[in-house]
Amino acid sequence: MLDRDGFRPNVGIILLNQKNQVFWGKRIRTHSWQFPQGGIDRGETPEQAMIRELHEEVGLQPEHVCIVARTRDWLRYEVPDRYIRRDARGHYKGQKQIWFLLKLLGYDWDLNLRATDHPEFDAWRWNDYWVPLDAVVEFKRGVYETALTELARYLPRNDQRNRFLRHGHRNQDQENEGHTATATGLELPASASFDVGSSANNGQRG
Repeated sequence: MLDRDGFRPNVGIILLNQKNQVFWGKRIRTHSWQFPQGGIDRGETPEQAMIRELHEEVGLQPEHVCIVARTRDWLRYEVPDRYIRRDARGHYKGQKQIWFLLKLLGYDWDLNLRATDHPEFDAWRWNDYWVPLDAVVEFKRGVYETALTELARYLPRNDQRNRFLRHGHRNQDQENEGHTATATGLELPASASFDVGSSANNGQRG
């Protein structure tokens, strides 16, 4: 589904954790890193497409996130011919995107890169909000910078005092229950940040 200028409607997703770090995914079988994104199907609103892509690419459900903000207008990038299928050249130019800023309400282990049989990522990590654009494919960098800049004003403020108090109460509760709490909190499960199966396959492919 293209508009009259040859751009496909698309959504991009910036997913925040409680520290205002962002989900940063490595595209499967490549060295490029990016945010989740995907096309808007016919009859879908941008929000509906975002919810579908959120599940397809990172395994999250609507109850796992809340919408903080979205970009006001479409952001466009053109795709170089060498990345376009031969039969699409001449009428397909690139993507136009609405970007959503989401906050994770669930846990790291709710993320699942294998939610479908066509995964987009084979590894992920939490990264500082201002991601390294040199890790992004060149023709997307301008849109990334524009989206991050526009949405930065909506970043939630972290209340360090309240977080400290909650952390203290949690430790006290765990001690009462006979559990031991570490100073740094829970570590990420290996399966939540790295897809071993995909990496093994990558190694076999060379």
